[in-house]
Formats: sequence, C-alpha cells, structure tokens
Amino acid sequence: MRVEFPEFRLGSVLATSFTGTLSERHGEPVERIPTPRRLVDWLVVSGLAVDSCTTAQLDLARELRESIHAAATAAAVQDALPASAVRVINDRSAQGRAAAVLTPEGERRWQLSSGSSVEDALGVIAADAISVIAGERDGKLALCASPTCQAAFFDTSQSRTRRWCDMNTCGNRQKKARFNANRRRDPGSGE
Repeated sequence: MRVEFPEFRLGSVLATSFTGTLSERHGEPVERIPTPRRLVDWLVVSGLAVDSCTTAQLDLARELRESIHAAATAAAVQDALPASAVRVINDRSAQGRAAAVLTPEGERRWQLSSGSSVEDALGVIAADAISVIAGERDGKLALCASPTCQAAFFDTSQSRTRRWCDMNTCGNRQKKARFNANRRRDPGSGE
C-alpha cells in the first residue's frame, strides 16, 4: 500500500519554498517532508537531485528549514535576526559544495556534482536564504496574513503588498471564510 503525503507547495524562491515544507505552523502543522525519501523527492522537484538521504540528514534539513523560517520572519517584521538561526544558515552554506552555472537561456542555476549529498543541496538552500534575507534581491520578505499559517514568503509583486504565501491555499481559504461569514450575516444575499 502506497503512503500518500501532502503535496509540495512550490514557489519561485527556493529558500521560502523550503520553509513551506512545514505549513500551518500556527494551526495544525502539516509536515511535507516527514521521511528522508520525501526530502529527496522535494530536492528533485527543486532542481537539487541527490541519490539518498539519512534520518540524520533529514534532521539537518529540518534544522535549516526552521532557522531560515526564524530569520526570514525576523527580517519581515524588521526584528534582529536570531543568532542561532544565523549560525545554522551560515554553517549549512559553508558546508555545501555546488556551482552556479549559466543556462543557455541566460539564467543562473545551481549544479551539484555527481554523487552529491544532502549537505550540498542544503548549502544551496542556505545560500539562497542568505541572498533573500540580506536584501540582495528585488522584493521583500513578508508574512502570510492567514492566522494559522503566517509563513514567511518573498513578495515580488509590483506593489509589494501581497498578503498570502499562496493564493491557492491560504488566500482562497480566507476568501471562502469571508464569503461564508457574509452569507451568515445576510442569508438573502446569496440568491
């Protein structure tokens, strides 16, 4: 029997997509990388394919994920970055071995060497987090307006006023809740 896992919530920014592997942090948390194999799956769809993953490597990945989330959340609300989170992000970045390569389309991609390990992929994710948190990209860190989610995301909208980490999940859920609340207040308006 095949075990079904929650779908990945992939965004355009590697570091914040990685933090999205744990969603609904302030509600009923949804762990999207509960097993080493599932982390390998996420890395593959994120362009960082590795051959295998151990439980210890999964623990390193989760520690990095939570450190990125803590630092990105602090940056989004303009608080001091937690020293322990900065240390983990820097350690993972320094321990990874990957090369930036230019694609024929003129885009930068990360290339792991053959036989790359999870640590190499985590190094790429950490480096991406550093560039986002340090403000090296055009956009801004924000927190999802959903009270149960509050995920950090990178807003690249023109106005920089995006409210939801993902319109298809958190935004849609909030719109439905508002619609249902309005219907309960004025039952005749839905006809």
